[in-house]
Amino acid sequence: MARKYSTGASKKVGKAMHERKRGTLKSGRSGKTVKSRKQAIAIGLSEARREGKKVPAKRKSSGSSKGRSSSKSSK
Repeated sequence: MARKYSTGASKKVGKAMHERKRGTLKSGRSGKTVKSRKQAIAIGLSEARREGKKVPAKRKSSGSSKGRSSSKSSK
């Protein structure tokens, strides 16, 4: 079976995890310090994606209710 992530992508994730442990990893928009392990992994993978490394596409979120009409009908 083919490998999902390239070695370059795993190095990016490792670097992001290291920065998180030191407390120097910042989130994109707000610039807040990242404390979550999952968020650090997501940042590392998105950086690898931007550089064109072999990383699967982002998952589509299906729980979004934005723009949907309410299930209750008004009388």
